Parts: sequence; structure tokens; C-alpha cells
Amino acid sequence: MMKIKLIGIWILVFLFSACNSSRNKNIIHIGMVDGWAEGVAMTYIAKAIMEEKGYHVVIQRATPDMILASMNNGDTDLYMDVWLPLTHGAKVAKFPNLQEIGTSYASARNGLVVPDYVSIDDIGQLKAHQAQFNNRIIGIEKGAGITRAVDQVIKDYNLNYKHINSSTVAMITELQNAIKDHRWIVVAGWQPHWMFAKMKLKFLNDPKKTLGSAEEIKIFARRDFSKDQPELASLFSQIHFDDATMADLLAQMEGTREKAALARNWLTVHRSLLKISE
Repeated sequence: MMKIKLIGIWILVFLFSACNSSRNKNIIHIGMVDGWAEGVAMTYIAKAIMEEKGYHVVIQRATPDMILASMNNGDTDLYMDVWLPLTHGAKVAKFPNLQEIGTSYASARNGLVVPDYVSIDDIGQLKAHQAQFNNRIIGIEKGAGITRAVDQVIKDYNLNYKHINSSTVAMITELQNAIKDHRWIVVAGWQPHWMFAKMKLKFLNDPKKTLGSAEEIKIFARRDFSKDQPELASLFSQIHFDDATMADLLAQMEGTREKAALARNWLTVHRSLLKISE
């Protein structure tokens, strides 16, 4: 009986060691938040790039907090959509086992967004038009960095508004319906996003800078990624989308359900802009 127990213990030790010491370097796990247009687009471009080089890419769909935690634990390799310094700064600070490997987009922006026919230009002016906006700011998921920032906007500007949290898809739907009916609406919005190409919108000025100013979209990885995958780490350190390139990608991605195929085709045209070698 003792011999059987010892054999069982050794088997468990062997299996535990195998699970923790072996990592298939040809399999890359990349985190993605469904519904976040720029993150989805960049994730599929990254997938296409890595598959060209012979990697098998697994997309892990989750919230930003879950992706960062998984990456901190070494289970997720890459995340293409970290906004700094404001949006995800507090989230990233909680996880010591992450590394920044590149800046994919340098002129991102968060804010409160209204249709262009709305005749105010400043967040402070929301106070005088509560009824027209039904005392509501239409937001997105509760776990998003912009959600926390909009909650702070309501406090800083002393607004008698309710922040409605649902999903990015729900926010876009409400915005589209309001524009169709020419109603006033204010939403939590950001650039880059395809909605600015599809609808006539404007950001409300934020004199208190509660929503920050320019943000950068960073590519983050688990701590040992550069050591384990130096070729990919070097490649992702060079990827950069300018305004026109990002706008083109988002507009095309929004118009298709075949995002993986579109990413592969788009990459053949824009390879030189992204500094990606054959």
C-alpha cells in the first residue's frame, strides 16, 4: 500500500512539474475584450502576423481586469489594448509581472460624446440641459477604465445625471437610435472608434481634465515574453498605427463578420506602414 501511495505522489509531482516547466512556444494566447473596436481590430491583425510566422494563436475573450490578471500569472501572453496613463493606469499598477513592449497608437482619447447637432460644447453645460438629456449619460461596461472616469466626471462637475452602464454594443445602439430621431444624447466615447466615421459626433470639452488628455495605446505582455519570444517582442515593439491607418482598419473591420480573413487581406496592403517584414 505504501509503495502504491509513493508511486501516486511521484506521478502527481511529475505532472505538476510538466505543467509548470513546459510551455509550447508555438502557441500564443492573446487577450481581447469583445466589443472594443480598436482592441478587436488590433488583436486580429496581431493574430494574422503571428500565424504568418507559423504560430498557433488562441484568442482569450475576457474583461481587461481578467486579461491583465491572467497575463500577470503567465497564462496569457499578449494584450494589445492597454490605454495609458489614465484609463488603465490603476489596473496595470496592480500587476507586477507585466511588461510593456510597444506603443501601437499615440493619439487616443476618452470623453463625453454628443451628436454634432447638440448645441453645447462643454461638459459644464450639461447642467443647464438635464431634461433634454433625460439626466442620463450612456456608458459601457462597469469594468472599463472610462466607466470609472465618467463616474468621476459626474462628481467633479456636480452633475445630476445617472451613469447608465450596459455594454459597448448597447451604447452604440442607443446613440444610433437617438441620432435617427434627432434626440439629444450624451455617451461615454473614445477614439479611435469606427463610430466617428459612421456618425457626425463631437467630444465635449473637459476643462477640469477629469477624463485626461491624450492617451497612448500600449501592447503589454507577460513578464518573460521578451525572453521566451524575442522575435515577436521585437516585432510588436515596432508596430504603430497612425490616424489614417487605424481609421481605415476600423471602418473595414466594422463592415465584416469575417474578421480573421479581413485582417489577413488588410495586412498584405498595409504591411509597409506597420513596418512588418515578409
